[in-house]
Amino acid sequence: MPKPSSKKDKQKKAEFVSATDKRKLRRSDETKVIEELGQRALELASSGPLTGVKLFTELPISESTLKGLERSHFVEMTEIQQKALPYALARRDVLGAAKTGSGKTLAFLIPVLEGLYRSRWTRFDGLGALVISPTRELAMQIFEVLCKIGRYHKFSAGLIIGGKKVDEEKEILGKMNILVCTPGRLLQHMDETAGFDCNNLQVLVLDEADRILDMGFKKTMNAIIANLPRQRQTLLFSATQTKSVKDLARLSLERPEYVGVHEMDKFSTPSKLSQYYMVAELPQKLDILFSFMKTHVKSKMIIFLSSGKQVRFVYETFCKIQPGIPLLHLHGKQKQMRRVEIFERFMKMTKAALFCTDIASRGLDFPAVDWVVQVDCPEDCDTYLHRVGRTARYDAAGKGLLLLTPGEAPAMSKLLAGKNIPIKEISAKSNKVMTVAKQLQHFCFQDPEIKYLGQRAFVTYVRSVFLQKNKSVFDVDSLPLDEFAESLGLPGAPKIKFVKKAAAKNKSYEFDNLLEPEEREGLRLENVAEIERENAAIDDAEGLPQAKTRVDKMFARKNAGVLTDHYQRLVDHVSDNDDDFITLKRADHALSDGSGSEDDSSEEEEEEEPVVKVIAVNPDTGLPVVIPNIPSQEMSKRQLRKVKEKIIKNTRNTKVVFDDDGNARSTYELMDEESFRKQGDVNTLVDEFQQRNRSIMEEIDVGDREVARQKRKEKRVAKKIREREEMDGNDEGGSVAVLKTSDDEDEVMYSSSDSDDEAAQPVVQKRASAYDDDSESEDSDVDRSHKKSRRGRVLEVDDSAMSLEDQEKLALRLLGGGD
Repeated sequence: MPKPSSKKDKQKKAEFVSATDKRKLRRSDETKVIEELGQRALELASSGPLTGVKLFTELPISESTLKGLERSHFVEMTEIQQKALPYALARRDVLGAAKTGSGKTLAFLIPVLEGLYRSRWTRFDGLGALVISPTRELAMQIFEVLCKIGRYHKFSAGLIIGGKKVDEEKEILGKMNILVCTPGRLLQHMDETAGFDCNNLQVLVLDEADRILDMGFKKTMNAIIANLPRQRQTLLFSATQTKSVKDLARLSLERPEYVGVHEMDKFSTPSKLSQYYMVAELPQKLDILFSFMKTHVKSKMIIFLSSGKQVRFVYETFCKIQPGIPLLHLHGKQKQMRRVEIFERFMKMTKAALFCTDIASRGLDFPAVDWVVQVDCPEDCDTYLHRVGRTARYDAAGKGLLLLTPGEAPAMSKLLAGKNIPIKEISAKSNKVMTVAKQLQHFCFQDPEIKYLGQRAFVTYVRSVFLQKNKSVFDVDSLPLDEFAESLGLPGAPKIKFVKKAAAKNKSYEFDNLLEPEEREGLRLENVAEIERENAAIDDAEGLPQAKTRVDKMFARKNAGVLTDHYQRLVDHVSDNDDDFITLKRADHALSDGSGSEDDSSEEEEEEEPVVKVIAVNPDTGLPVVIPNIPSQEMSKRQLRKVKEKIIKNTRNTKVVFDDDGNARSTYELMDEESFRKQGDVNTLVDEFQQRNRSIMEEIDVGDREVARQKRKEKRVAKKIREREEMDGNDEGGSVAVLKTSDDEDEVMYSSSDSDDEAAQPVVQKRASAYDDDSESEDSDVDRSHKKSRRGRVLEVDDSAMSLEDQEKLALRLLGGGD
């Protein structure tokens, strides 16, 4: 029988039941709250944009999101948030367009958090939201805002951008609920990371959507979208929104809501933004920029240039010139950690100048920027708006300056006026402009790296102008390239091939398409005649023969291969018709008048070189392998390739090796046993092979022994010379010492004297019997006798020419007792 439960057990059971009831009650309350929020969101979306609602607390959003907004000091909504949030919270697709600095980031991050919250998303459900940004810096900024407002939610969020280690991202990628990323790194993980699944994606956000969907990211975005589910919410935000039907169809948008802010405004830029442009010659831009920086040393400014090479060149040179303001530079070729460091430093500084490319033109929220200076003209009005939007953010004041060349100013000012951008023209005071060209020239002369950067900056600027689509604004042919190179400090303008090629191509296009056929033919004949006259005049003045054309060289060429017969018929054919005014003749033949004289017949009877030559015989068919009789150095690449293919095709497939002279030969191949036995008795064949190779080896050994003997001989002579040099170093006077061996094999006399004549050179006397005998046995006997004689050497000194004191010194030195 079961034991009766005690009072304590009953109490625990009651507490457990009450805890379970509490969790159920809490879940039911949460469900009711979520349903209520969803219902309110649908009502707001049906009623249209909010009117009279300014606070985030009045929106149907969760308590966790409200706490995060309040903690981050976000209280009131901006205009784009008031119009976009009702549709986004109702899980509709939204196209949002607003001026820069209007708060678009919160307009898509709040719906991301709320959408996952209402779906009760957990870390076990995988990836739920994807935010794609065109640049790393903008992705970092979005991720930072997401962490601030979503700190009270239980979602996991990650940042994947280029420049970081891929392996570290792969480990945590499968655990993320929200990802903020750049297109390239996202596609890399889709292709390489196992277990990365996007099938449950709920929300897709494209920040700076027009930039992401353009040609620069077209292939990447097409591949990414192909891996995403079609049933999802899509949010697109940008300052210049796309309305292309193709772009919207690619994203599979379902009846998207277009939210445009400030469309009815008089101007497309913030009201507190003052905009100016200045017309300046291209060589004077750096002078004006330096003078501007010198007069605004207490300002915080962003300076835009066309390319990274320009950014680095201007930064390196201005750091040497020192305009009096802290300098930073940011471009796409920098490493990721360096870019993050510069980005954070500029955020904290109050007085600085940041040289950058368009990498910093979109979405970045730099606080308290006073000036945006655009040294190079932007490619279009949208780029101008994004650049100048780095200042005057969130109702703050700011100023923008655009430098235009005289060729760019008229067309660009009209384009800006057509976009409702209020911009005024100003001019620089001539007495305030300082010249930096001489200083740049000094830097380029002293530092080769600065010179190289200047050359690359020159080329990249010209290329950027050349590649622009709007040719009414950007005309590379009108640029003063020599003066521009001089303003950069370069000794001369670098050669730019693509400009010359483009000019020739455009001229050819105009010639083929813009002129009438009669005009084109007349111009062609006129140009050809003029060129021929000029060439003839130059040749006559210099005493040179007339230059040959390609056709002349073709017919003057001997042994022209397989087409020789065809050329020969053209050359040798002489028409009897007097109306023919062109007669093709070989250049090395005398001109024929068709009379059939004896001289002509004798030349025709001369034997010509063969047209082709036989190089091998096909072992299978027995037919000869024939190639054109043309020297290899005169063949074209195509002819050489055809000859090699013919040789390979008509010869057996054997391995070919090349000797030291470059001649090809086949490697030794072993025949099969049956073929070998057909040649005769095996033992006889082996004996013949050994005897034949033995005689070859004996001949080779004779030569090797002779070489060895000569080396030994040279070694002995060299040793005698070294001994003589040692004796000369020890002798001080004019003494003479004779070193004799016991068998008188050779005799070497060492002499030293104070004079510089040739008598001081050593004299070596050798026995013919010891060195001239070719016999191997006698040579070895001589070596053995020479070794014995070296043991019993007797030193005899001729003291007839030496004093007693000198003889004593010499004896002590030889015995090792002297100094």
